[in-house]
Amino acid sequence: MRIDYPRRGRTGVRHWLPSWRQLLSLVVLGFVAGVGTFAVLLARTTVPEPNEVATAQTTIVYWNDGRHELGRLGDANRVSVPLDQVPVTLQHAVLAAEDRQFYDEGGFSPTGIVRAVWNNATGGSVQGGSTITQQYAKNAFLSQERTFSRKVQELILAVKLDTSVSKDTILGDYLNTIYFGRGAYGVSSAATQYFGRSVGKLDLGQAAALAAIIRSPGGYSPDTNLDRLKGRWNYVLDGMVQQGWITPAERAAAVFPKFVPRKPANKFGGTNGYLLDAVRQALLQHGFTEDDINRGGLRVTSTFDLNAQTAAVQAVKDQGPTTGTDGLRIGLAAVKPGTGEVVAMYGGADFLTNQVNNATQALGQAGSTFKPFTLAAALEQGVSLDSMWNGNNGVVVEGKPVVNYANESLGQISLLTGTEQSINSVYVALTAQIGPAKVVDAAVRAGIPADAAGLQPVVLNVTLGVASPHVIDLADAYATFANRGQQVPPTVLKEVRGANGGVLLALDPTPKQAFTPEVADTVNYALQKVVTDGTGKAARALGRPAAGKTGTTNDNKSALFAGYTPQLAAAVMLVKDGKNGNPVSMSGVGGLRTVTGGSFPAHIWTAFMMGALKGQPVEQFVAPTNLPTATPTPSVSPTVSVSPTTSPSASTSPSASTTASPPPSPTATAPSPAPSSPSAPPPSPPPSPSATATKPAASASSSP
Repeated sequence: MRIDYPRRGRTGVRHWLPSWRQLLSLVVLGFVAGVGTFAVLLARTTVPEPNEVATAQTTIVYWNDGRHELGRLGDANRVSVPLDQVPVTLQHAVLAAEDRQFYDEGGFSPTGIVRAVWNNATGGSVQGGSTITQQYAKNAFLSQERTFSRKVQELILAVKLDTSVSKDTILGDYLNTIYFGRGAYGVSSAATQYFGRSVGKLDLGQAAALAAIIRSPGGYSPDTNLDRLKGRWNYVLDGMVQQGWITPAERAAAVFPKFVPRKPANKFGGTNGYLLDAVRQALLQHGFTEDDINRGGLRVTSTFDLNAQTAAVQAVKDQGPTTGTDGLRIGLAAVKPGTGEVVAMYGGADFLTNQVNNATQALGQAGSTFKPFTLAAALEQGVSLDSMWNGNNGVVVEGKPVVNYANESLGQISLLTGTEQSINSVYVALTAQIGPAKVVDAAVRAGIPADAAGLQPVVLNVTLGVASPHVIDLADAYATFANRGQQVPPTVLKEVRGANGGVLLALDPTPKQAFTPEVADTVNYALQKVVTDGTGKAARALGRPAAGKTGTTNDNKSALFAGYTPQLAAAVMLVKDGKNGNPVSMSGVGGLRTVTGGSFPAHIWTAFMMGALKGQPVEQFVAPTNLPTATPTPSVSPTVSVSPTTSPSASTSPSASTTASPPPSPTATAPSPAPSSPSAPPPSPPPSPSATATKPAASASSSP
């Protein structure tokens, strides 16, 4: 068949113009070719995985009850909810606003596109003409660029979705991915951001308002364009009446809602910021990636207890110093014996102001809180609590005089009394007898990290707390004694679930027997006597059996109290930074010349424990089988030099400094180079001893 073109028998312009039959044939051929091309493209198109923006979900951190929210991590503010949890009223409001024929159309609306093109061309309001399916295809699978090729992709994908996925699935996914402004993706986050309530509790007015915002979150923002939003809100409600989704009476009763103020996205503000950051760091240590945390929609149940954390913050507020606090750091950590769960942590007043966590990063010499590790090591070597020791000031051990806090001399005393009153001469001689390496080994077994600042090299004065473990490490080590010698590493993660609800990580403690129950029970007995009869008397106000130990440095650069009941162990530390970031004396803090472990730290500890244990049953410690006898038995007298077991440079003078301590870190309080001592504040600072070391080395003085 010959095509008559150019047309024969025609002259001039008509020779080149096609006939109406030819024009019709071209249109039909073009239509067939277009349909064929579209069909081929449709057949070759596969529904891709939604892009990261669409699937990004907030990681939510809960308190240890797994129900109440502690805070959120990550960039995306989005939480997916099943369609059956979205009120039908809200579903209809969105359909009235965006696509009233959603359930009847085939992925895209030709009339809607023509109407939008005509309206835009004639100068009317700009319209997109996209169905909900198209919008979802664009948001979930494509980019936001405005090009013809992207629009064609959108149409093809919309049709593909409509033929392979149910309408309910598309609507549900759309409602979970659409942007509502205020950083909120999806109806669940939007309900929280705009009304402070869950999506299931939205009323008709609130549902219509959210639906109205979708078209232009900025243009209909209640913060800047309230009048425009009201107009759009009325349009949505009128559309719901027209579609028969609500009655005219319901329309008339609808009330334009009140919006909650927009809150800054300071997720890490205040004291809880330290908890959230600790959770984030723990997730990274367990192999979760930054992307998992930022966009993975993890559901994290932390170990933090709301009641205990409230008690920690209140204890610092009520019992902490209020004067002379410039540069002061207060750290508190509480650990549950047997599981290692960190139930409370006070890292500072505001994470946004200072990112150094005083409970997990700040450093301060442990002082006499280290003596229980010496006691445990000695008990393992057969030394008993009723063994007798020289408790006088200035006792020479390995060629160096040992200075007691406030130059106190008590004569011949039992190891139990030496523990109660925290007598340095007793503990340095005890360490010389069993060997300082045994003390370090006991501390590490209890839970003190082997790489703790100042723990190496091993020196005789290790018993006096020249090392600087973190507060959380000290609390965990004391929890080992509370747990009758079973050690469990501390953790802030109780359970981690994926966005689909599957368990990715669960707390499964595996206690390790660090000490025999008999040794732990004896340590517990001695440290209970510290509270009832010794330097930790402030803790008696707790009103239940408690064990503890004070710790103070002679140069007044750190003060600690660590203690426990059978249910809970906690440690509190005060240190102070100077203008250059280095540790300085706390003299003047709270109006005290000397801040001891028995002052602010013990009072904060007691107030915290009272709040954290409120309502919990009173538990008793297991009594040891080897209680001290009525007549103490003598032991090695430390009035003469004991055979050296460590470097001769190890000094027992309180004026000596430790060369083992690392230099100050810009991100953590540096350990004090001064000698350590426990607490009970004396009427005045201890006088300088007459006998001092000739060579600076590890510090070596602790107080009663």
